[in-house]
Amino acid sequence: MKKLIGILLMFVSLSAIAQKEKPLVQFTGVIHNADSAGVVVPYVTITNNSYRNATTVASYNGYFSFVVHEQDTLTFTAVGYSPLQVVIPANLANKSYTTQIKIKPQITNLPVFRVFPWATTDEFRRDFVTAKLADDDLEIARKNISRASIAALTTSLPRDGQEIQAANAGQMHTNIVNSHSITNPLLNPLAWGSLIKTITDGDKKN
Repeated sequence: MKKLIGILLMFVSLSAIAQKEKPLVQFTGVIHNADSAGVVVPYVTITNNSYRNATTVASYNGYFSFVVHEQDTLTFTAVGYSPLQVVIPANLANKSYTTQIKIKPQITNLPVFRVFPWATTDEFRRDFVTAKLADDDLEIARKNISRASIAALTTSLPRDGQEIQAANAGQMHTNIVNSHSITNPLLNPLAWGSLIKTITDGDKKN
């Protein structure tokens, strides 16, 4: 048992030493949309899977710059985009690694969710039976040509050209007839006084 524990401690120490022996690298880059050239993706989460899952967030402009180790595996994640893994190359000359990260948009189709306003089937049945159906085309046409609808329209709609022409022609005909008619003065009570006065004045003269 002691030998097994010792072997495990040795492996842990070797892995720690190997981790410490990896050189540090300044990792810098900008994150873009893979489907849209020149469009940056802001606030992308960058997780270092090889070093305690350390997390870094890119800026609003998609820019990031932090220290990693060579051969570290990093995962780039953002809402609406597919995760992307990047491995830092080894044996870098200037101990810096600059690259352009392109992540691809991911479309997620959510299941259809229907919301009904009825809590129970009884409420649905009651509302369905008492529901008022909309009028069809035939019923709408029947209402439009009904006597009440036409009477209401005649009081609100202005007369068209034909109606105005007919009214003017009728008025002109009436004026012409009245201008050539002979009026009997005996039918006018106001003329009786003048007639009587004329007769009386004539008798006095004689």
